[in-house]
Amino acid sequence: MGGFQGVTISGVKHTCVGKLAYFIVRSLLNPCTSRSIRNSLWVALRYHTPHLLTADIRAPGICQIHSFFFKVPISNLLVPMADAEPMLVPAPGGEKRACPALEEEEVDHSTKRPRVQKDEKNGGPSHKLPQDEGEEPEGEETEPLEEDGEGEGLGSGEAFAEMMKHGLTELDVGILKFVSEHQGFSGILKERYSDFVVHEINKEGKTVLLDDLSVPEEAEEATVEQPESQVFTEEQKQQLEQLQLFKNKEGDVSIEVADDTKEKRTLVHKAVKTLYPGLETKTEEREGKKFIVAYHAAGQKALAAPRKHSWPKSRGAFCHFVLYKENRDTMEAINVLSKFLRMRPNVFSYMGTKDKRAITVQEIAVLKITAERLSHLNKCLNNFKLGNFCYKKHPLKLGELQGNHFTVVIRNITGTEEQVQQAMSSLRETGFINYYGMQRFGTTAVPTHQVGKAILQDNWKEVIDLILKPRPGAEKGYLVKCREEWAQSQDPEAALQKLPVKRCVEGQLLRGLSMYGKKNIITAFAMIPRNNRLMYIHSYQSFMWNTMVSRRIEAFGLKAVEGDLVLRGGTAFVLSAAEAETHSIQDVVMPLPGFDVIYPTHHVGKGYREMLSADNLDIDNMRHRVRDYSLAGAYRRILIKPSDVSWEVINYEDPRVSLVHTDVEKLEDQPPPVFNKEGKYRALRMEFSLPPSTYATMAIREVLKMDTSIKNQTQLNTTWLN
Repeated sequence: MGGFQGVTISGVKHTCVGKLAYFIVRSLLNPCTSRSIRNSLWVALRYHTPHLLTADIRAPGICQIHSFFFKVPISNLLVPMADAEPMLVPAPGGEKRACPALEEEEVDHSTKRPRVQKDEKNGGPSHKLPQDEGEEPEGEETEPLEEDGEGEGLGSGEAFAEMMKHGLTELDVGILKFVSEHQGFSGILKERYSDFVVHEINKEGKTVLLDDLSVPEEAEEATVEQPESQVFTEEQKQQLEQLQLFKNKEGDVSIEVADDTKEKRTLVHKAVKTLYPGLETKTEEREGKKFIVAYHAAGQKALAAPRKHSWPKSRGAFCHFVLYKENRDTMEAINVLSKFLRMRPNVFSYMGTKDKRAITVQEIAVLKITAERLSHLNKCLNNFKLGNFCYKKHPLKLGELQGNHFTVVIRNITGTEEQVQQAMSSLRETGFINYYGMQRFGTTAVPTHQVGKAILQDNWKEVIDLILKPRPGAEKGYLVKCREEWAQSQDPEAALQKLPVKRCVEGQLLRGLSMYGKKNIITAFAMIPRNNRLMYIHSYQSFMWNTMVSRRIEAFGLKAVEGDLVLRGGTAFVLSAAEAETHSIQDVVMPLPGFDVIYPTHHVGKGYREMLSADNLDIDNMRHRVRDYSLAGAYRRILIKPSDVSWEVINYEDPRVSLVHTDVEKLEDQPPPVFNKEGKYRALRMEFSLPPSTYATMAIREVLKMDTSIKNQTQLNTTWLN
């Protein structure tokens, strides 16, 4: 846009009559706005506010807008882009989806029949919604919100511990009961991310392992027609590899092609992009000679539509592979892979999302990307490893997995050998209460289920206050400033300017309030991705379920009784006294509240009505005026019994050493960890498998008989480290 490219409007006071013009002009001046959208915005501006403008902003070099409303020269409304956030034109409804190709799998809670509950993620610091150690629910997919790590950090571990003083405990979310009689003991969970290892169990019931990094023969045969590796000299190969790994200080590699034909230049372009994912090429002419310049792809270029290469008809369209990752969540991994491959994230599919603070191994499928291209990523990616490649005709679907296998290390345990034996035997033989874990409810002083309750009550002012108001405990500096600004001014734009990270929930909500105004809170709230919004109300359902199950265990213990519910073919039935004699507690389910479930007929079942009434909600009318927030309800088993349970108590000397032999270490022929029987530290290493939608932390809670909340674990960890 001529001399004003890279600028945006800021600091303009506007009323209702000028708000439309303000945002249209701001979008017109945004260099990120495409030509087609700019033309449409210009038409809208001319149509709705013809008296405000006297110049054509679309013309190159012309940006002279005279506004009788603003009463100031346009130059006074412009600031450098570095000082202001670009105003992007939102998609309809304010939503962004990470994998639109899988949207048909999405669960519509307003119409779907009740089912045994498939878990969702919820909770998290600064209302980022963290991941369960299991997986995403069947049919649900969560838009990853940007990490806060880009901004000012919390600083020391003491600051984080200070924040956790105001966090939740298990008592706060209805987690009260145990099923075993053994004496509990203490220990530290996830002191290191390598203390928590998750292997997916696929739909065939096999544990997914990374044990082969080779490229399948059919992939090599299919690429014979493209002998890219023979295009470059050894020196050029070395330069390109260093460039790919960010070791080339020049920032690009130039390959002279002065005497080559167009066909040969095309082959060089293709070879660079195939053999060195993440690099882009262009042709330049220097002093009469032609050069192909390789450089790192970035921004929109990296996400451009993939180029079409020949794909053998005999080969399956999807390359399935095993993804090993350390301390990264699944969506973060998908975004990294898509950037290096210059593909959009929706070409990837998977059966479930995995926890971030862990080592996880899972199966991924990608559309029409060769195993050879994927294998090259192993050279340039940290904390990731790809292998076990094969081609299939179908993608993966959320919820297809049979479960997850966990290897968990609990460090610094205080229990005796006898206590450990009793605890693990009980876990194997009896199981644990299938509570929703602490991840479900957040880690800050404002629990996510309180936000969910306010949504269901249609109390939107309370929703905004809970998310944006200042809260006790240490937080990242920019969040504290953002909340203080909101509390003082109630100005969404002023508060938004305090946030360097705009894609956290607070940023999305403030952007919506800025665009639609505080009188359109429902529309503004919709700027938060749909499934993240739904997790607030799912969190409230989970809180209800936890509370009612604790009451059920307190009242009737570990046996089926008259009035309990069981599932037959997916439909819930009430047990009679005679039927209760033929069922066990393993058969009993409890409902998550909704308009399409039934409730137990004993007095605990009546507690649902009482609890909902206390929150000003009507159990007979769980439909919401916003269809997305209508609750159909679901059923969830009270008790879960893990399979493949094993354990050992180990002594070790160095607390910094990993106590688990990972798949990558086995591939690299590294020796397993050696334990010193005389070591001064003791740890419990356990293994078990769980079905989908269950929380491994709740199994660990049953073993330790201690609070697994981050608040409690932080206190233990800080004390031990000190």
